[in-house]
Amino acid sequence: MGLILAIVNQKGGVGKTTTAVNLTAALHLAGKRVLLCDFDPQANATSGLGVDKDAVRCSTYDLIINGEEPRRAVVHTDYGDLLPSSPSLSGAGVELVGVGDREHQLKRALETLRSEYDYLFVDCPPSLELLTLNALCAADRILIPVQCEYYALEGLRDLMTTLRAVKRSLNRTLDIYGVLLTMFDGRTNLSMQVAEEVRRFFPGKVFRTVIPRNVRLSEAPSHGLPVMAYDKFSRGAESYTALATEMLRKEGR
Repeated sequence: MGLILAIVNQKGGVGKTTTAVNLTAALHLAGKRVLLCDFDPQANATSGLGVDKDAVRCSTYDLIINGEEPRRAVVHTDYGDLLPSSPSLSGAGVELVGVGDREHQLKRALETLRSEYDYLFVDCPPSLELLTLNALCAADRILIPVQCEYYALEGLRDLMTTLRAVKRSLNRTLDIYGVLLTMFDGRTNLSMQVAEEVRRFFPGKVFRTVIPRNVRLSEAPSHGLPVMAYDKFSRGAESYTALATEMLRKEGR
């Protein structure tokens, strides 16, 4: 049975989509069966795997609103499988308000696919609303990217409050899989201080691998490529490959 990981942080610009895309590609290259579910209306993970979001015929919106069969929505790419998003997902939160058991629409879709993959990632929107709640109810664990900047821990207490509430009433087994330090610059005291603070805030949960600031990571999405396909020798590619290796060792895979 595949492990469902929601990549979540209510703060934008922390590297959620970058992590979703490149971790999918790195694990796929390691021979694992990986599915990336793009659950953000911006659909950046969709375009990051080289899929035209404006040409998507069946998206995550159709899965949770129209009840489409999940396998119809799966797109096979060179870097892993994808459940694409589309701009129509932006209205799904409002449409779900009147739906019974609205928090579990994504869970039902992913459960039908779980046995076909080793890892299923959900790229969440940068807010704690109904779409993110669906992702938290569907997930076994959450992966939290944290930017090594001044406001790194801003909003994380709210995320932990939401996590506890979901665990108490909707998904009792939900827990933190790991915390990933992103945009790390070892030359600055700030990055070192933030890393130390995050490790203190999440004892035993922070990955040893850190993701550096890297121009190739920023450039790759504009080409519709994961960084290992854009420049496999870049520090960004090496870091996500190391993260995938760390995850596989953690899982004993």
